[in-house]
Amino acid sequence: MTRYLLAGGGTAGHVNPLLATADAIREREPDAEIVVLGTQEGLEARLVPERGYELVTIPKVPFPRRVNGAALRFPGLFRRARHETVRLIRDRSIDVVVGFGGYAATPAYVAAKKTRVPLVIHEANARPGLANRLGVRYTSYVGVAFHGTRLKHARFVGMPLRPEIERIDLDISRREGIEHFGLDAERRTLLVTGGSQGAKRLNSTVIETAESIIGTGWQIIHLVGGKADVSDLEIEHYHMLRYCDRMELALAVADFAVSRAGAATVSELTAVGVPAVYVPYPVGNGEQRLNASDVVGANGALLIADALFVPSWVSETLIPLLNDRVRRHDMAVQSRHIGSREGSQRMLQLIDDALAG
Repeated sequence: MTRYLLAGGGTAGHVNPLLATADAIREREPDAEIVVLGTQEGLEARLVPERGYELVTIPKVPFPRRVNGAALRFPGLFRRARHETVRLIRDRSIDVVVGFGGYAATPAYVAAKKTRVPLVIHEANARPGLANRLGVRYTSYVGVAFHGTRLKHARFVGMPLRPEIERIDLDISRREGIEHFGLDAERRTLLVTGGSQGAKRLNSTVIETAESIIGTGWQIIHLVGGKADVSDLEIEHYHMLRYCDRMELALAVADFAVSRAGAATVSELTAVGVPAVYVPYPVGNGEQRLNASDVVGANGALLIADALFVPSWVSETLIPLLNDRVRRHDMAVQSRHIGSREGSQRMLQLIDDALAG
C-alpha cells in the first residue's frame, strides 16, 4: 500500500487538480492511503472532506511581501508549519508528497526534502506561483498544465480534470445537456461564464446584447455567478444560472464560449474543443492572459481585454464570428488539439516516476 500526502489549497485552482489527482489515485489503488494537507481558511477545508478524503490542517503562513509585523512573525510560524508537516510525514510513513501550490504547499516541500521523501509538483497556471517556484529546487518531478509555463524541470502533463470531463462522451452528454438546460436542439449554444464569483463586465455586456445574439439564431447559457447583482432577462432562448452543478453538460452543448481565463476553465474548454473568446481577469499579475496564450496562439480562441469587452465589440466582432461556421469549426479543431483529457493519468505517471526514482 502506498501512502500519499497531497498538499495545497486556498483557491479552486489549487484544490480542483489536487482532488482530481486524488480521485485517480483512489480509482487505481483502492487501498492507497491519501492524506491532504491544507489550511482551515482555504476551499480545501470544505471540499476535501466532502469528497471523502482526510484533511490535516496547518497554520496559514503567507510569505511576506514587505517588511512589517507579519514578516517578523513569519520565520517562527513557518518553522512550526514545517515541523508539523515533518511529523505528519514520519508518523504516517508517507511514501510521496505531491504539491499543487498554495499556502500549505511550501511547508510540505521543505518537509519532503528534510525527510528525503520523493516530491512531485503540479503547476496549474501558466505563470507559476511563489510556492512552486520555491519547491522546484527540491525535485525534478514537475508537471505543468500549459506548454508555455516557465518552470525548472517542467514536464507537460496538462490539467487533472474531473472524471466526468476527462471521460466525456460528447454525443451522449450533448443530448442530455439539451434536455437538462431546456435548450432548443436546432439552435447553436453560446456558453458565458465568469467563474463561480461571476464577472461584472461579462455579465453586463452579454445581458445588454443578448437579444441581438439570440436574433441571429443562437441561444445562451449565462452562468452569472453566485454573487452577481443581475436579474434574469426572462426572454426565450436565454438561460441564466447562478451556479452550474453539471458543468460537463454545459461544455458538451456549447458551440462557443465567452469566459474568463482561469487555468481550470481554459483546460476544460480545450479538453472538449470549445472555441472561445477569453476575457482575462483584469486584476492580478496577468496569469489569466498567459493561461490562454497556448490556445490563442493556435487560433483556437480570441483574447480581448476586460475594458474592451463592450456591446459594440460584441456587435462588430463576436456576432460575425458566431455566424462564421467555417472559422468556428477551425477554431474548435485547434482548441481540441491544444487541450488534453489525460491530465490525471499523466500526473499519476509523474508520481510513479518519482517513486521509482
